[in-house]
Amino acid sequence: MTQEHRAASDLRQKTHRAIGPWLFSARRLLLALGALFLAGCDSRHGATPSIEFTRIPQADPGGREKHDIIEGRVSGARPGQQIVIYAKSGQWWVQPLVVQPFTRIQTDSKWSNATHLGTEYAALLVERGYQPPATLNTLPSADGLVAAVTIVKGAAAPPSQTIRFSGYEWRVRDAPSSRGGGNDYDPKNAWIDNHGALHLRIRDDSGKWTCAEVSLTRSLGYGTYSFSVQDTSRMDPAAVFGMFTWDYSGTDQNYREMDIEVSKFGDPIIKNAQYVVQPYYVPANVERFVIPAGPVTHSFTWQEGRVSFRSLRGLNRHAGDGAAAIAEHVFSAGVPTHGIESVRMNLYVFRSAHVPLKSGTEVVIEKFEYLP
Repeated sequence: MTQEHRAASDLRQKTHRAIGPWLFSARRLLLALGALFLAGCDSRHGATPSIEFTRIPQADPGGREKHDIIEGRVSGARPGQQIVIYAKSGQWWVQPLVVQPFTRIQTDSKWSNATHLGTEYAALLVERGYQPPATLNTLPSADGLVAAVTIVKGAAAPPSQTIRFSGYEWRVRDAPSSRGGGNDYDPKNAWIDNHGALHLRIRDDSGKWTCAEVSLTRSLGYGTYSFSVQDTSRMDPAAVFGMFTWDYSGTDQNYREMDIEVSKFGDPIIKNAQYVVQPYYVPANVERFVIPAGPVTHSFTWQEGRVSFRSLRGLNRHAGDGAAAIAEHVFSAGVPTHGIESVRMNLYVFRSAHVPLKSGTEVVIEKFEYLP
């Protein structure tokens, strides 16, 4: 062997001794990562889905006249799957309506809807193509188009505080909401005084504003809704007082939301009230007007394909009784159909206001009335 060949051989041996262990370790690392990847794929495709309830309505064996909010989350759901809710009252009834039996799973795996009351509640995770029966004597098992089933007993007491106002039961909000850019709610901010009037307030709680909202525990449907309200003409521009309808199941109809809103939404030079059929960003869906000083009776008459708004001076006033109209407007496009909506009243902070809320605010509603 020549001297050049011997030198080359020595170099190859030294190189192999230097990088050989590194190559062996690298191969082991790649094999381990590959095994983890495959295990992850198997876990995603083979995991058993499950359903959890995070808010359970009260138990009521004949709760067709009342409804409440039911919520939960899903683990291991696949794209295209949905939730079907049942409430048991003698037999299992699909919720919230036979014509609206599906509940959408949100991107954070949570789900939420309204339900009539029952002694037990069930949530089914179903595949696309599943057709929920309106009633069932026995719930299906997890098989085929039904991926998971969870059943819970109704709660011993309502999950939220309720109050009586104008002859109706109202649920008092205690959970945060995204409305107005995000607000917290405290049940202490809604109460009934000795004369039977409802008070809603925005209150400073240790440097944080807390708001108020009440919602009717039953759905009234088409008809006339009226609200007799004390003076709201001098509200802080960043405060919003709303009288509106809302339906968790009505995602395809903008949650069936129609509003009478008293607010300047943080702009001190614009009119201080508006009528709205959602979505608000369509110019034809909004009619702004001015509320003068003094008490006002606001109302809307909801019919199929039409909603008529009106605001009259004074308390407990009705069209035709000689009250002067402050404003009125009729919408005949985009009006939602009746579902399982409830009427609500709230007082909250508009977080996008150029000038932030300066002080607490209170609104007094003397009376709510519904005429079919």
